[in-house]
Amino acid sequence: MSTAPRVGARPAAGPEDGGRDGLLARWALRFAGFVEKWFPDAFVFALAAVVVVAVAALAFGAAPTEVADTFSTGFWDLIPFTMQMSLVVVTGFVLASSPPADRLIERLAAIPRTGRGGVAFIAAMGLSASLVNWGFGMVFAALLAKAMARRRELALDYRAAAAAAFMGIGGLWALGLSSSAAQLQANPASLPPKLLSVTGVIPFRETIFLWQSLVVALVVFVMGVGIAYLSAPRARHAVTAPDLGVDLDDRPEPLPPRTRPGEWLEYSPVLPLFIGALVLGWLTRELAAHDPIQVISSLNTYNLLFLTLGLLLHWRPRGFLRAVAKAVPACGGILIQFPFYAGIAGIMTKAANGEGFTLAHYISEGFVGIASSSTFGLVVGIYSAVLGVFVPSGGGKWIIEAPYVMDAANDLHYHLGWTVQIYNAAEALPNLVNPFWMLPVLGILGLRARHVVGFTAVQLVIQLPVVLGLMWLLGTTLGYQPPVQP
Repeated sequence: MSTAPRVGARPAAGPEDGGRDGLLARWALRFAGFVEKWFPDAFVFALAAVVVVAVAALAFGAAPTEVADTFSTGFWDLIPFTMQMSLVVVTGFVLASSPPADRLIERLAAIPRTGRGGVAFIAAMGLSASLVNWGFGMVFAALLAKAMARRRELALDYRAAAAAAFMGIGGLWALGLSSSAAQLQANPASLPPKLLSVTGVIPFRETIFLWQSLVVALVVFVMGVGIAYLSAPRARHAVTAPDLGVDLDDRPEPLPPRTRPGEWLEYSPVLPLFIGALVLGWLTRELAAHDPIQVISSLNTYNLLFLTLGLLLHWRPRGFLRAVAKAVPACGGILIQFPFYAGIAGIMTKAANGEGFTLAHYISEGFVGIASSSTFGLVVGIYSAVLGVFVPSGGGKWIIEAPYVMDAANDLHYHLGWTVQIYNAAEALPNLVNPFWMLPVLGILGLRARHVVGFTAVQLVIQLPVVLGLMWLLGTTLGYQPPVQP
């Protein structure tokens, strides 16, 4: 009889192998069964939200025809932003899957010495990268997890590694440069006119670059990495990728050779270098003529730079287009759900009753009624976290939430930029238990949500009260500044 080890067999016991799994690891496994059984698809949440908001508007006296009209006309209000956010995903994937990035990922994957250390390392890399670009951070961390799983001697729990790869989108992305709400507020052209009149333009220095925001980001980072390590099963109990039937042999293949003269430009770096020179020249002029913070605040600028960098790193147009084709399926949820969020915003902000008041007006009054300037931050944080479970979209949900939240902030003389950051920090955490944003990671890793959510739910339960408390406490250090119109 053969004595060869089975596929996925674990190595001999090491220093971290003894004893039973810790408390957090046991919690993770219990959460997994519950969430997979009861949570529907993210698109169902969006459709259900339309029903809830429409019924609420009718209850407050809006006519049925008014509700139908505002939903249908508002449905397309976020088309520019939908395209922008789709490009965030595409450019992030293209950049992370480029040959130089692939070589870097393989080198990073060789650093950890234990499976639990590998899980913590993936979380640290994903959280760090998500501060620059949430799409890049998510894809980069997922590819790192897959590369690390190819190290059979590591006994990496593939489920915990996948959860760690998802930490950026469930933790720090909304406090970083690609924050949808902060990007929207810094770009007046992306804001609906009625919202712009309430909030004005809020530059990055009043949102993600506040020292208070940087403190919260540091705390989230430390907690995320620490919990990822403690919740990962020990080596003896680790479930590896081969145990789950996942094929790990799918690294990017080299381009096939040219077969005809007409393909020369497709395989030549001439055109990417020309495009890179154009963009570099433009960026140099922009940075010299304008505030650098204002320049990088533009989502269009952000996407252009990442697209150009991805084109240069792939070096040949054919390789770049192949990466784009792989990235596009991850945008499906954004493309179909954002218009529904825009329709919801239309109902809430435009469907008025006989007295001329909208649902957003009544919600704003409710906020003012139950919150004071000292408790407003906590109330907004709790509300944003709860709504984030049902509307898994930083930008789309901000369009829904911002009109009445920011109106209440003005009435209570609460710092507008910090209100955006409270929203950012609170709404990102529920992503940890919502399958919507997991789809790109799960697709790359070949897993299902039930393999991951148990571990991410542990992160949510521990981090949420800490983050809400910090946002409330740090908000007391900031004063009110009236909206600045463009």
